[in-house]
Amino acid sequence: MVIDESQVTVVPANEASWEDLQTVFGTTDAGQCQCQRFKIRGWIWRDSTLDERMTRLQDQTACGTPDAPSTTGLIAYVDDEPAGWVALEPRTAYPKLRTSRVPWTDRNEDKDDESVWAVTCMTVRKGFRGQGLTYHLARATIPYARTRGARALEAYPMFTQPGKTITWGELHVGPHQAFEEAGFKQVTHPTLRRTVMRIDFT
Repeated sequence: MVIDESQVTVVPANEASWEDLQTVFGTTDAGQCQCQRFKIRGWIWRDSTLDERMTRLQDQTACGTPDAPSTTGLIAYVDDEPAGWVALEPRTAYPKLRTSRVPWTDRNEDKDDESVWAVTCMTVRKGFRGQGLTYHLARATIPYARTRGARALEAYPMFTQPGKTITWGELHVGPHQAFEEAGFKQVTHPTLRRTVMRIDFT
């Protein structure tokens, strides 16, 4: 079964409840990480506790506060059920991204350019996977970033290979195909399975 566009509503995280976001995360890898992998400067599992990561994400998303000045991602609902999450902010908001080789290999980019936004994480709730929701999430990032002043939007997804099984934990960066279909263009292919995808607004 493929999820139809008419079934999907995507909202900024601050317009959703904290309970809905945690329902999406569940107890899988996303529930343990709380989308802090690129936020915590040290080694996430060594230098933070789950409670600390949850507190950080709650502050970052401002869930349940529609008039908050900022948030850190989007939540997708399928027939009013919380089903997916995608994290995106200015690229500079992710300290660990600065030291990752994937975004910067063979590129001459200003790491301090706040006008370039980045998609760093996607997760789909168990029971909604394999139905194309990541494609809806990838498309939703574009108007969201553009209307908030982004000059460009990047993603660093995984290039999946036919017949090769990939765990959902590995695929937290999103599938290459979803961003390609949304209109992102490949900039580099720094590793066998990772690409840099980008869409420019100006």
